[in-house]
Amino acid sequence: MAERSTAAVDVADNSGDDPLTAKADTAATDGVAEDQKTAEKTAEATESKAVERQSGEQPPITAPELHSGHKLARRYRLEECVTRLDGFSSWRAVDEKLRRAVGVHLLPADHPRARSVLAAARSSALLGDPRFVQVLDAVEENDLVYVVHEWLPDSTELTALLAAGPLEPHDAYQLVSQVSQAMAAAHREGLAHLRLTPSAVLRSSTGQYRIRGLAVNAALRGITAERPQRTDTEAIGALLYAALTQRWPYENDAHGLSGLPKGVGLLPPDQVRAGVHRGLAEIAMRALANDGATASRQEPPCTTPDELAKAVASMPRVKPPEPEFIAPPEYQQTTYQQGTYGRPQPRPVATQPVVVPPAPLESRTGKAMKWAVSALLIAALGLGSWQIADRLLAPEGKDETPIVHPSADDKPAPSKPIAISSAQDFDPPPGGNGEEYPESVANAFDGDPSTFWHTKNYTTAKFGNLKSGVGIVLDLGSAQKVGSVDLSFVGPTSAEIRTAPADASSAPSTAEGFTTQVSKTGSDMKLKLIKPVTTRYVLVWLTELPLTDGEFRGQLTEVKVMS
Repeated sequence: MAERSTAAVDVADNSGDDPLTAKADTAATDGVAEDQKTAEKTAEATESKAVERQSGEQPPITAPELHSGHKLARRYRLEECVTRLDGFSSWRAVDEKLRRAVGVHLLPADHPRARSVLAAARSSALLGDPRFVQVLDAVEENDLVYVVHEWLPDSTELTALLAAGPLEPHDAYQLVSQVSQAMAAAHREGLAHLRLTPSAVLRSSTGQYRIRGLAVNAALRGITAERPQRTDTEAIGALLYAALTQRWPYENDAHGLSGLPKGVGLLPPDQVRAGVHRGLAEIAMRALANDGATASRQEPPCTTPDELAKAVASMPRVKPPEPEFIAPPEYQQTTYQQGTYGRPQPRPVATQPVVVPPAPLESRTGKAMKWAVSALLIAALGLGSWQIADRLLAPEGKDETPIVHPSADDKPAPSKPIAISSAQDFDPPPGGNGEEYPESVANAFDGDPSTFWHTKNYTTAKFGNLKSGVGIVLDLGSAQKVGSVDLSFVGPTSAEIRTAPADASSAPSTAEGFTTQVSKTGSDMKLKLIKPVTTRYVLVWLTELPLTDGEFRGQLTEVKVMS
């Protein structure tokens, strides 16, 4: 049950909404058709449907009655029905090809919202932003429409987090900052969520927030909005309000949270709960501004996720709490003697007569060694005296060895950044399909550490054992002398710096066409080449990926090439 609450898609949560028109389709737990259905009843149902079509009546929409173990596209095996509602069902499934858990939405191809669900899923998949739960497949097949998405068993719903109490100010700050930035990026691509509830937001074990159901959840329910940006902004404000107060900012109870007292309107968070962070409370009120309710400082309301993200960025950063100091336990004082505690006490032992050997140089052999050493010392002194006298009595001559004084020109030139003209993703065969999110490659050298280029998700750190690595090729515009490369990753990543031949007019098509110069593992790395190399093309080659949200993915935030 814990896994279902953590990873299932947010399609069954109706709290805080108007009743749906299809209340007859209640939620099911296993999705298995009743065993009592006989062939005779099936025939009667078929005949009844034919009569309805002839009479012009629209038959009621029912969710496809599939069972655990059913396989879609000979690949996705259904495991557990999470939701059955309003003519569609949602399942936890297994991708047998990649051996990983996935989620699946299923609905009949003749469902009135089937076209819009397919369109929403395909648009969401094209976004490719890792801050959203990714749509992996959207297919119409055998009178069924199904949408396959990521399944994140190691993440926790915001609903579960709020059930334990309000969030710490730093956690609430991260929530509104990450969610507003993600939704601003989605709206720039023309995508809205319209169903941004606490169960649609997940927090990973690393503290990253991810949003699921972008565009798809609204399409499944037939939800539309005249002002989608305002709708999503108010939803983010409601999430922040709930995170600060553990109360839903409306009169009705919803999402496991109690609503506000009836008839009092929208109360500021600091009037609902003591000790609320003032800056975050004002941000929540600005996002929820409606019917004249604004923040206490009368600042303008935020009507778009982009405005909200900018407002959050302009406020003082909320630091994480200091770790609590735990005093060490008081140990019982003892009266032991230092140096003897826990050690065996000395016992008297019988003494044995000790034979004292003669001094080393008093024996016959010792005397011979003494005379030999004395003779060597006298010879050495004589030879040294002769050399000194020879040097003093020799005529003065010119020293032919020139004295070289270091000059400023002999000092090594300081390292300078080399401009990157362009870059492209690099996923060559064998194993590669030639593409690893080319649209986000520019984020790796835009100077903004909050943006990044990322690889696809894999089942192992070694790319699912499908290939030896992936990377990006940096074009310096012309042959340059490269001395080092600075890399910044999200999570410890193994990477190599490879260079193309100095006379190469185009980048090699295989990884072996580049020469490996240096390799290292870490998050922030300065990879210094053994000696500077002249090249135009530099390959940043990832060989091992870190674990992120239950899957392995590389994320390169910044790369700098230095002379």
